[in-house]
Amino acid sequence: MRRRSALVGDRGAATIWVLGVGLAFVLLGLACAAVGVAAVGRHQAQTAADLGALAGAARTLEGPDAACARAAEIVAANGGRMSGCVVHGFDVVVTVAVVVRLPPSGSVRVATARARAGPVGWLP
Repeated sequence: MRRRSALVGDRGAATIWVLGVGLAFVLLGLACAAVGVAAVGRHQAQTAADLGALAGAARTLEGPDAACARAAEIVAANGGRMSGCVVHGFDVVVTVAVVVRLPPSGSVRVATARARAGPVGWLP
């Protein structure tokens, strides 16, 4: 009888612990998902900037307007919005912004990236 009465006071404690641990795993999973989505957004912005800068650099002989227009087309095709384009000689510097929606609330953040493309400077 004594043994049985000692166990009666602990009834249901394991259920609370299991629920607490389950909730911790769910919250950890949501945090990891948010970090993953932010990283993907950053990579998307960097890819759009890199490709836009390369496309713009290919058109620098046609003038800065043509170079930046082509860069903007490529950036938009890669899901970004060009927030800046500067042409220095044959170098093109492109700045890109990508809108990222973070789970679970769908809060909106902006990932930005910058890339430069042009001829490689070398000494003979």
